[in-house]
Amino acid sequence: MIPIKDKEGIARMREVCAIAATVLDSLKPLVRPGVTTMDLEEAGRAEIARLGARSACYGYQHGSRRYPAHTCISVNEEVVHGIPSFKRVLREGDIVSLDIVLEYNGYIGDNAVTVPVAAVAPAIEKLLRVTREALGIGVRAAQVGNRIGDISSAVQAHVEGNGFSVVRDMVGHGVGVAMHEPPEIPNFGKRGSGDKIRPGMTLAIEPMVNLGGYATLTLPDGWTVVSADRSPSAHFEHTVLTTEKGPEILTIPGLVPARTA
Repeated sequence: MIPIKDKEGIARMREVCAIAATVLDSLKPLVRPGVTTMDLEEAGRAEIARLGARSACYGYQHGSRRYPAHTCISVNEEVVHGIPSFKRVLREGDIVSLDIVLEYNGYIGDNAVTVPVAAVAPAIEKLLRVTREALGIGVRAAQVGNRIGDISSAVQAHVEGNGFSVVRDMVGHGVGVAMHEPPEIPNFGKRGSGDKIRPGMTLAIEPMVNLGGYATLTLPDGWTVVSADRSPSAHFEHTVLTTEKGPEILTIPGLVPARTA
């Protein structure tokens, strides 16, 4: 069953999502040539602590492995789950996906953005624009009475209509008291399929889009997912609340509860 948040749950989701968005927003201006991905990790870790939250990524267990960082920072062909390192130095023309997942007061908020490092090639600019647009289109499709497949289909149509590929090995998901709750939200699918959208769902909608083919593979570190053809990949994500008035994006910075400041 897909969890439906009550009034208290929605209030807590608003809090944690505001904090997660504020942390993400604080990292974007730090992305520039010469910065390492570990520099970004350390800045994110400090901001998370300042706001009284906890990284939901740090120590997250997958099989026998635990994720070793507080943020996921993926560069160029890395689709998701990139592990920060002092050895990874950003250079002009790179793109960097910043993925922040936080726990606060028993609830989890999830958001991501892909940022260019100084000037990037026109094809990369288009990749970022189309992926950002696909997120907006997916959010708008999260209407009460629609089905999950309506989100998936809308994202896929926009991405593939612009000549790019949607990643199929990872999907969006529900989020709340756990990082991954039902339903799964693929970025591809058939309109009118899947679970019906009801008020009170909190959904992590997250297009992951490759410049080349959609196939991916996982590096030997057990975490970093890359495009199989090593083409650049973009990732944008919001946590969204479904309401009778329409979908509401919860991961908006600047709305941090006063007691966490």
